[in-house]
Amino acid sequence: MTPITEVEGRRLALSNLKKVLYPATGFTKAEVLHYYATTAEVLLPHLRDRPVSFLRYPDGPDGQVFFTKNVPPGTPDWVTTAEVPRSEGPARMVLVQDLASLIWAANLVTEFHTHQWLVDAPGEADRLVFDLDPGPPATIVHCCEVALWLRERLAADGIEAYVKTAGSKGLHLLAAVRGASSDQVSEYAKELAVEAEKAMPRLVLHRMTRSLRPGKVFVDWSQNAARKTTATPYTLRARAQPLVSAPVTWVEVEDCGAPAQLTFQAPDIAPRLQDHGDLLAPLLDPERAGRLP
Repeated sequence: MTPITEVEGRRLALSNLKKVLYPATGFTKAEVLHYYATTAEVLLPHLRDRPVSFLRYPDGPDGQVFFTKNVPPGTPDWVTTAEVPRSEGPARMVLVQDLASLIWAANLVTEFHTHQWLVDAPGEADRLVFDLDPGPPATIVHCCEVALWLRERLAADGIEAYVKTAGSKGLHLLAAVRGASSDQVSEYAKELAVEAEKAMPRLVLHRMTRSLRPGKVFVDWSQNAARKTTATPYTLRARAQPLVSAPVTWVEVEDCGAPAQLTFQAPDIAPRLQDHGDLLAPLLDPERAGRLP
């Protein structure tokens, strides 16, 4: 029988709570829901007012994994949805605005992916993002070197950068921006990726060319495009272990000598929040958003 729980006055049917979703560690669906419930205070502000794409893995990462951009069938009528522009015509997407919606979505077993713009201003980017993706044998340690260079470069333009793990093998660099379209932010991010490659030609690539990837860090600037999404801070990832896209400090980036130092699983997040709070909270302060030069 499916347990019914009440979250903030909404009745939710939670299914398959004993199902092991992460075979490598035995992490169950109940533990996934518990993780999101206890992380909601810091996660929700990064989801709010951003149309969400779901990367679903209901049978764990080894089962079927599929992207859902449109409102999934069976979505309760109290979950906020919004019409968003797409090249093929407007579409309706979910907004995760509150705890009940978060737990409903988590019950679908999903990674959360969000755009770099808010629903009421889809023409204006409020985030700049770089996805630093290492081509083996390069690792997150090499990504840290690139992240530090990009941080300095952005600071030279008056833009403050923050960093989180991708929750797979790389790093995400984020900054709050204002007064620019997604196209303008993409153009600027590409310029910086090209500069990074010129500054560190043995380490950095700004093009996705597969054959050039081994041993280098691909600085993916393309996720600034209006149609693209990036894994939301604190989302669990569909990997063998319950890895989290976890905010980290710049000191941790500077000190990183081995990938394990920047690998965080669901149980690691509560103690980190006690120590640091939300390291990405400044991204939510409009006063701190930078302007592109």
